Amino acid sequence: MSALVCPICDSSEILTHSDHYECVTCGHEWPKEEQTDLPAGERVVKDAFGHILANGDIVAMIKDLKLKGSSQTLKIGTKSNAIRLVEGDHEISCKMDGLAIGLKACFVKKVGG
Repeated sequence: MSALVCPICDSSEILTHSDHYECVTCGHEWPKEEQTDLPAGERVVKDAFGHILANGDIVAMIKDLKLKGSSQTLKIGTKSNAIRLVEGDHEISCKMDGLAIGLKACFVKKVGG
């Protein structure tokens, strides 16, 4: 059996359908014929809509998100400063509303081209 993992959350709990795969953990779906031509070990971070993110991109929240350990909430549409991609569970490091935070890519969309 191949080591199939979700491109969004890196979970190995994948459901196989007739024409696509579905992640049990985050619900992301992608077609079976989608193959990456990247060298092994190179990590690709995609936003909630499948756009590839890079250092310096600007992202916006796609839903309200309560910040853990705080009474603050990041509202839908809140834009970041230039992001930095980092290793770990939270792939994005950026500033939003004056706070330095780490975000998961599944809660943001890329702004602009």
